Amino acid sequence: MPVPAHPSETDVAALLRTHLDLMRAASPPESCHVMDPVSLVDAKAQLFALRADQDLLGICALVMISPDHGEIKSMHTAAVARGRGVARALLRHVIGVARDAGVSRLSLETGSDDALAPARALYLAEGFAECPPFGSYVVDPLSVYMTRLL
Repeated sequence: MPVPAHPSETDVAALLRTHLDLMRAASPPESCHVMDPVSLVDAKAQLFALRADQDLLGICALVMISPDHGEIKSMHTAAVARGRGVARALLRHVIGVARDAGVSRLSLETGSDDALAPARALYLAEGFAECPPFGSYVVDPLSVYMTRLL
């Protein structure tokens, strides 16, 4: 079961750094929308971690765009935990948290490259559909925007 986490936790900070480094390596700065730990705190993100015993398996954040529109950020599964349903469990948890908070729409931005195809397939399987850019995003061939109603 995912639990609240904070970017200051050592293992969470390390996984956020891994995520940040991977996203920055995969996209030019103008197409990279990853949030660093300070930005997550500044945005009052709700960050969740999934652990097995003491091992951190994955993280996912919820950032509010408006009172009824949330955005999924910093979704990352540790390499050793891939293929074990970690991302699905985190995503479903964040969807539940958002729904319980009265959010009516949940959106996300992810990359368009082949490496992120499994993530896009997961989002589609969980009810997300491609959509135009939302919030402050703009049309970018390196980005895929997705949303779903709750």
